[in-house]
Amino acid sequence: MSSGVEWALHCCVVLTAAERPVPASRLAELHDVSGTYLAKQLQDLSRAGLVRSVQGKSGGYVLTRAPEDISLLDVVEAVDGARPAFVCTEIRQRGPLATPAEACTKPCPIARAMGAADQAWRAALRETTIADLASTITDDNGPHAFDGIRAWLSAPGGRI
Repeated sequence: MSSGVEWALHCCVVLTAAERPVPASRLAELHDVSGTYLAKQLQDLSRAGLVRSVQGKSGGYVLTRAPEDISLLDVVEAVDGARPAFVCTEIRQRGPLATPAEACTKPCPIARAMGAADQAWRAALRETTIADLASTITDDNGPHAFDGIRAWLSAPGGRI
């Protein structure tokens, strides 16, 4: 999984606290990451329909759906794509003791195990939402965590 997924998830959580659109530059500054780098993740989220860009002087990014309607899997697939984590290359059909292709009527045990793990991982990500993450921010960082984020996003130059 790319590091872009982490940044995209953080941005989605921050957007749950925002009272108005948040410019990409502010999100990048808040997370101390390159604006160019973060813009790619925001574009991926936008293409997937998870955020949209609001134009104008007060423009920026907003979520397109309620946070409880955006799963972690939605974000992962927006940034990294929907391809499975493991792709079998049929190694068993190679080498001096290769199994003939016609004998390979079902996936090998390794491919089956990795496929099952991928399905379980995706199911867990599908069950967890941006709202779930946002709710744990206050548990982990205190009841006023989002108040601080809102104040920082609203203050000129990010100073509070």
